Amino acid sequence: MGINVGIIGCGLIGNKRAKALGDARLVACADVNKQKADNLARTIGGVESFGEWQRVIERKDVDMVIVATPHNMLSSITSTALQHGKHVLVEKPAARTVNEVDKLIELSRRCNKLVRVGFNHRYHRAVQKAKEIYDTGTIGDLMYIRARYGHGGRIGYDREWRAQPDVSGGGELIDQGMHLIDLSRWFLGDFVEIDGFANTYYWDMPVEDNAFLLLKTRNKQVAFLSASCTEWKNLFSFEIFGIKGKLEINGLGGSYGTESLTLYKMLPEMGPPETTRWEFPMADNSWEKELIEFIEDIKLTRQPSANLNDAKAALQIVEQIYKNSGYDYNT
Repeated sequence: MGINVGIIGCGLIGNKRAKALGDARLVACADVNKQKADNLARTIGGVESFGEWQRVIERKDVDMVIVATPHNMLSSITSTALQHGKHVLVEKPAARTVNEVDKLIELSRRCNKLVRVGFNHRYHRAVQKAKEIYDTGTIGDLMYIRARYGHGGRIGYDREWRAQPDVSGGGELIDQGMHLIDLSRWFLGDFVEIDGFANTYYWDMPVEDNAFLLLKTRNKQVAFLSASCTEWKNLFSFEIFGIKGKLEINGLGGSYGTESLTLYKMLPEMGPPETTRWEFPMADNSWEKELIEFIEDIKLTRQPSANLNDAKAALQIVEQIYKNSGYDYNT
């Protein structure tokens, strides 16, 4: 069964998705800036472009819709696509609020259509390798995760859509922080104790530019997370501590540096650990791997591994931190 895809939102992420479709076929795309849609259609070839996103969803030859818009449009477009009988891959955070994502969960169930949330970081080579090693029991039971994700911003950053709370739903926490929360839940499971603080230190904007989280599972395993857009040098660091060793992921390629994974395996006599390092200098294929799995989900009518319930769990944490910190983005 061939899958025909429509993409809504033809910016940076929409283009990444279009180039990572594998055996699926892009038949239509749309962006409120029609020039962007035209450019994407021209790049791929044989694609119809629109300035109105509804035109993509209304097409009978579209089986799946990829939603890659600013956050304020994610839930409404996903909702419309589901009601038109389409499966959906919606970029994280999937919605601005828990209330918005709750409605999508119910609608997906009623329409009997699948929704995958774009947590593509699960599919980075170093993260996949780390999960594989952890699943073998090499580092033993997990104790805690320590992770940092940040970028250095750019001139005019505080005037972009991510700095507008009615559009973004928040700042750095709902943006890059969502990936940290999702990856931490993927390894540790659900968090039952949520603490942290979000604040605006540098950028002249009404959303936070830094967030610091301390999350605990029922077994007192901890995720200690920092998401920042005052990092000045782009950074991704994700450390997984087990009772028999440690896994350390650094970089995501490009400006974040070469993606790598280091295994520190504790010896019976302790002391300096046995150390093994893998580097992944090749192009990022997480977008393609994620989509291949979603197409398989559709063929098997299988619930996606990264779904709306995962987005809801992450958003519940985000909302709690915002509430604790005095940010009221939902009004």
